[in-house]
Amino acid sequence: MKILQVYQIFNPEVASGAARVAYDVSKSLARRGHKVVFYASDMKDKLTRGASDCTVVDGIEIHRFRTAGKILPRNLKFYVTPQLVDICSDEIEKFDIIHLHGYRSFQSVIVHHFAKKYNIPYVLQAHGSLPRIMAKQTLKRIYDVFFGYRLLKDASKVIALSPVEVRQYKSIGISEEKIAIIPNGIDLLRYTNLPSKGRFKERYSIEKGKKLVLYLGRINQFKGIDFLIDAFAYLIKNMEYKNAVLVIAGPNDGYLDAAHKLIKKHRIENKVLLTGPLFGINKVKAYVDASIVASLDSLNEVVFLLVPLEAAACGTSVIVTKSNYIATLVEKGKFGCCVEYGNVPKLAHMLGDMLSNKSLLTEMGLNGRNFVFENFNWDKIVSTIEEVYEDVVEGRDNVS
Repeated sequence: MKILQVYQIFNPEVASGAARVAYDVSKSLARRGHKVVFYASDMKDKLTRGASDCTVVDGIEIHRFRTAGKILPRNLKFYVTPQLVDICSDEIEKFDIIHLHGYRSFQSVIVHHFAKKYNIPYVLQAHGSLPRIMAKQTLKRIYDVFFGYRLLKDASKVIALSPVEVRQYKSIGISEEKIAIIPNGIDLLRYTNLPSKGRFKERYSIEKGKKLVLYLGRINQFKGIDFLIDAFAYLIKNMEYKNAVLVIAGPNDGYLDAAHKLIKKHRIENKVLLTGPLFGINKVKAYVDASIVASLDSLNEVVFLLVPLEAAACGTSVIVTKSNYIATLVEKGKFGCCVEYGNVPKLAHMLGDMLSNKSLLTEMGLNGRNFVFENFNWDKIVSTIEEVYEDVVEGRDNVS
């Protein structure tokens, strides 16, 4: 098949999120012999512009279109790429199927318009972006009324990452038979041969015997970083556990200054390391050296989290919040613990109990690695996506 993948950003170096998934899906499809083309803006991340060009990466033909910076502020994360209109007008009708990643984007709006014009079927994958939560709720509502509901209505299929996202689709009128549940996968090649322990600690001059509690992700107010810092401070001061270091790794998404202030308030500056973003092998080294990876999102609407699965692929135990769907997978795979969001003493004692029990951490690590390798292989998941594509294309041919 000739398949068009569409997302705002194409960046193979990004650690997680929809951009990472869109790249991994595209790469796997190209490996399976499909002709894969990717349309994106020239943004490397939310605020940094890269080159606008046409190139081939991992068998994917990528078109990055220049973002018109003067039309809308970049912090709106709605990257207007006027050249996309011309290429869609000329090229869209040549594709068998289109896969739209994300929901509220200029790219999705334009590609939807031409897909409808030329009767090219498309699959939409919202990646957890359906609810109007966090910032810009009024703008999201306006987008939904003028564009979003039509995007959903006209899609041949929508992909949900979990039962949580199924409920979100159904709440805005999408019928259940139109929804395919397909989780995100893990690029297991990254985790097959792990680096030796101690390399992350060596890079940041951390004593070999120290136990690392790792947070990896965006430094955002909804990511539970304050909850983790409060609990870690409780562990150090109230429980007198002195042998741990808290590592916070990730790009600033508006909460870095507040995190610094909270660390200073607790007077634990000498026990906390903020590394900035980690990519590729450096991220894997952090997972390998960590005793526990904490993913403590405060929002109940989170549909899927990759970080706990990546940690598990490295044989590292996790702690997640009970209210999020990932807790179901953690309990099923027995590779970590679940905590009620906001219960600081409970989290502190959980950290202390796990850090003090080497055999438990080893058992959870083995469980997690086996669970991820058995259930979240991209090849297995992309074969399911292929089946969705084939059903959609066959349905279109039958109608025609």
